[in-house]
Amino acid sequence: MDIDSFWELIEECRRQAQGPDGRLAWLRGALSQRSPAEVVQFQARLDEVTHEAFTWDLWAAADQIFGGWCSDDGFCSFGLWMVGLGREAFTQAVADPDALAATPEVQALVGRPREVWNDDWPGWESLDYVAMEAYGILAGVEDECGEAFYEAVDAELGGGGDNSGPLGEQWDVRCEDEAARKLPRLHAMFPLR
Repeated sequence: MDIDSFWELIEECRRQAQGPDGRLAWLRGALSQRSPAEVVQFQARLDEVTHEAFTWDLWAAADQIFGGWCSDDGFCSFGLWMVGLGREAFTQAVADPDALAATPEVQALVGRPREVWNDDWPGWESLDYVAMEAYGILAGVEDECGEAFYEAVDAELGGGGDNSGPLGEQWDVRCEDEAARKLPRLHAMFPLR
């Protein structure tokens, strides 16, 4: 599965199902109809694109949306959620994190208390496990740790993932002037005060 096929599957998932659970179910079913090699390749492409989003500027955008603080795990989940927005929105956000302000998914959060975001929450951690689940279905095994799957993904990626920190220069959205300059729309939509 090349990058275009990966994004086509994500886009089809968006068309076929609503909400994170419905999309996961659809995606799990679609991946379960493919070869184990394609399922591994799907995960490898997912790992590659989420690595593209591993930047300090996008982390700051997540911080702004979440009210001034986003944990390590929260940011990983946020990057997976961005994949679920589709290729165009994802690519625009990687190039300019403030572009997230134009997405309907982010606009739907404005003015609502975080406690009621529920299915609209900008995080999708379970996307990171759907390929492993489909692989288990295809292999007919319940490998809870996914060792064979992750070994295959590692081999697909050429071994040894990149464990470096986020790209770019770290900055803090609690510095109002910097946040207003770097994320003007998100800063206005999700004020910290």
